[in-house]
Amino acid sequence: MASKVIERVYELNSVVNGKLVKGTKTVEVLNKFSNEVIATVSFIDEETVNQAVDIALARFKSDKLSKYERYTILRKASDLIQERKEELAQDLSREVGKTIKESRVEIDRAVQTMLLSAEEAKNLAGEQIPIDATPNNDKKIAYYVRAPLGVICAITPFNVPFNLSCHKIGPAIAAGNTVVWKPATDTPITAFKLLEILREAGLPDGYVNLLFGSGREMGEYFTKNNNIAKFTFTGSPAVGQWLKENSGLRNISLELGNNSPNIVHFDADVDLAAKSCVKWGFANAGQTCISVQRVYVHKDILKPFKEKLIQYTSELKVGDPLDENTDMGPMINPREIDRVESWINEAKANGANVFYGGQRDGNVLYPTLIENVNSSMKLVCEEIFGPVITVMEYEKLDEVIELANDSDYGLQSAIFTKNINIALYAAEKIQSGGIVINDGSTYRADLMPYGGIKNSGIGKEGPKYSIQEMTYIKPIIIHLDNKVNQ
Repeated sequence: MASKVIERVYELNSVVNGKLVKGTKTVEVLNKFSNEVIATVSFIDEETVNQAVDIALARFKSDKLSKYERYTILRKASDLIQERKEELAQDLSREVGKTIKESRVEIDRAVQTMLLSAEEAKNLAGEQIPIDATPNNDKKIAYYVRAPLGVICAITPFNVPFNLSCHKIGPAIAAGNTVVWKPATDTPITAFKLLEILREAGLPDGYVNLLFGSGREMGEYFTKNNNIAKFTFTGSPAVGQWLKENSGLRNISLELGNNSPNIVHFDADVDLAAKSCVKWGFANAGQTCISVQRVYVHKDILKPFKEKLIQYTSELKVGDPLDENTDMGPMINPREIDRVESWINEAKANGANVFYGGQRDGNVLYPTLIENVNSSMKLVCEEIFGPVITVMEYEKLDEVIELANDSDYGLQSAIFTKNINIALYAAEKIQSGGIVINDGSTYRADLMPYGGIKNSGIGKEGPKYSIQEMTYIKPIIIHLDNKVNQ
């Protein structure tokens, strides 16, 4: 068992051009399980935001890092994250509430995200354009390069704060951009430490500026500043839509919500399907945008599937996230538990049945299984973002595909079946950014293209694909003079 990092209360301020900037308002950050104060964070004003953007723009224009320098810095950052894994994991568990086992996995993923970003910095290239294959261009040659956009505004969420920050900052640096970064107020400790790691790895001051503040106010400050070239945001659809409407013609990437459908067909491995749905439905207390939420089960296997679902859910240990044996910890705050409980009660009032769980203890909402739901209920048609799985019966494959597609979202989906033809048919027909076969919808590898359609967002993440979103194609055309002096 790893030694426990000594707890302390952090006093955190923004970092602009390598210097600490104290704001005028201070808020407390709580341990999500014990409610103890673990940090205080000061919020900055619009003037400081504009100064940070100006500095980031100046660095972008004047202090260009070579591709090899970007690679070296990101590779070193990856190594430092690995070295500080246990410390960072302990901080994640305290400020997010996810279990220490889950926190260690997140840090391992962040190591890979930074390493992938480093490698992509070396692979950033264009290609030759066969311009002389068109009429009247025989005296020209052309090629294109991928050029950085400028100042990237990164806004990161509370649920997977360290790795998702790496998914925005790593590619931004690899592509040659600079960054102003607003992390979630609930998770400032690991954000501050990530910036420390980047600076220790050799990133010059001003390339990434860490800004703490109210989400609404900071969003207004950012969108009003025309020196920001691109926004990359992970969070709620409502905020994502607001950012899109207020960012004008500027480039934007949005990773938003979902209500992931998971289909368990009659020929599925019932044990595997139930185990996967429990694993991914209650990971991080259900607070992931691709969490297993809507589970559609063929009528022929509904009874054995429910039995297995109850069995594996009942085996979960719920409680203190720093306990090595805990499988699920608290939600992010009591307000979110109140919201999820209100949705459950609304569904129950309209005929839904909680057939396992549902109780609350402090900041913990226990894993909950619900049946007799329909598409008009919030538990089905909206994103729960909590430890709740809904179970619905179906009979025909085309029927369930239509039900899966009956959503404003389309981030990631899953199907369990032993028939490759059924799997590929469903993969073609289901409308979502990604399809997982024989594992839960929550599966994600950090090198894959990740992003949704409909109200689930715009653009793709994964270092290679983020870099494409954070650069633009610049053609370069050369007119040749065939008169060569011999």
